[in-house]
Amino acid sequence: MGELGGFLRIERVNGPKRPVGERVNDFDEFQQTLDTEGLREQGARCMDCGVPFCHNGCPLGNLIPDWNDLVYRDRWKDAIAALHATNNFPDFTGRICPAPCEAACVLDLGDDAVTIKQIEVAIVERAFEEGWVKPRPPALRSGQTVAVIGSGPAGLAAAAELNQFGHQVTVFERSDRVGGLLRYGVPDFKLDKGVVQRRVDILEAEGIEFRTNTEVGRDVDARELREEFDAIVIATGSTIPRDLPVPGRELDGVHFAMEYLEQRNRFVAGDAAPAKPISAAGKHVVIIGGGDTGADCLGNSHREEPASVTQFELLPEPPPERPDDITPWPQWPLILRTSPAHDEGGERRFSVNTTELLGENGRVVALRAKGVGPPPSFDPIEGSEFEIKADLVLLAMGFLHTQHDGLIEQLAVDLDQRGNVDAGEFATSVPGVFAAGDARRGQSLVVWAINEGRKAARAADAYLAELGEEPGEDLRQLLVT
Repeated sequence: MGELGGFLRIERVNGPKRPVGERVNDFDEFQQTLDTEGLREQGARCMDCGVPFCHNGCPLGNLIPDWNDLVYRDRWKDAIAALHATNNFPDFTGRICPAPCEAACVLDLGDDAVTIKQIEVAIVERAFEEGWVKPRPPALRSGQTVAVIGSGPAGLAAAAELNQFGHQVTVFERSDRVGGLLRYGVPDFKLDKGVVQRRVDILEAEGIEFRTNTEVGRDVDARELREEFDAIVIATGSTIPRDLPVPGRELDGVHFAMEYLEQRNRFVAGDAAPAKPISAAGKHVVIIGGGDTGADCLGNSHREEPASVTQFELLPEPPPERPDDITPWPQWPLILRTSPAHDEGGERRFSVNTTELLGENGRVVALRAKGVGPPPSFDPIEGSEFEIKADLVLLAMGFLHTQHDGLIEQLAVDLDQRGNVDAGEFATSVPGVFAAGDARRGQSLVVWAINEGRKAARAADAYLAELGEEPGEDLRQLLVT
């Protein structure tokens, strides 16, 4: 794949980012890609690996060497066909996936991995520009119906696949717009919402019905859906956030990260300001949690011109390079990751445990914390206590499990020990009800959500084939080709 020996003479070149001083003043995407010739050169670095471990590193099993080679050979239309063969939404993953494929690239053993992610997004953007991405409604319909509950990446992937199988699909979304976390979680400077909407428009043109402002379990009884639809796919995500049980948690100015992120995304969308806006403007902001959600809060805060931003992480600072004794290749490496939001400013502090939130007149004004040792004990370090100003505290410590009241209780599906929907092979304990994405596996990556949605769709399709008449041979042949 690629140019014979190309990796020996061509160095990895990452796509450029917009200058910090420019991008912190708007919400436009910061990541850019190389020009066509630069992308062809990067594709040329892909080796003819006997075993391309990038396939295994990618949960979707993307045909990465194939489309790297096609880009190198300037066969872009064939490249998008190879890309779409395994991934419904490369325009999402090419922007916000952390690229575990690159960590598993054979070149990453002793050199820099191939720039798989930037080539991926370049392929799909070229395809949209050239008009190659068009609605493909199924030629035949099975006469069977499926309700997909949740319109995040798992729900959209499940809906897209089930629709192509010929089933009539209806997606229920409790919010006012389709997209789930893609719409109201991920900031626009990472994923422009026009990118999300153009995919939604294509799915709608292919025959999928979207019902927004409809929370199943509250606005619609889930038991009624079982009567109305032949199958149900639960793709509601992991929506119950981990809380911070410390004195002062009840003070004004302390919010879960998703509350803040949704408000900022709605601000960018032009929605009216809420009655009680959450704003970082001119404030001392403390973000508790060092993951992607915390980084998203950091990037949004910078764009509001805060007085200061500090991000706490309970775990110790990871090493700058892969520790082979802990996460050897091709595993996802435990290393220090610096997001573009960190490049924009703010302070990061590791091995910190918040112990108390201090307030005046019912509002948070400061935070007390102490240093801790390594996991699993996180023993407090004597004499490490400190206090920091905090006018806004954002809790970005991850999510526990999917919401139980309403939908899950009404369907009466079994849960696993962590509180997620128990659906080992994507089928739940209730016949005809399936689960995918974070609702099934817990908080995870966008690429895993798409993978889960695709697999849940196959499981539901197999169930529907047994439930009713087998789709005609013409339809099956169409799906294969």
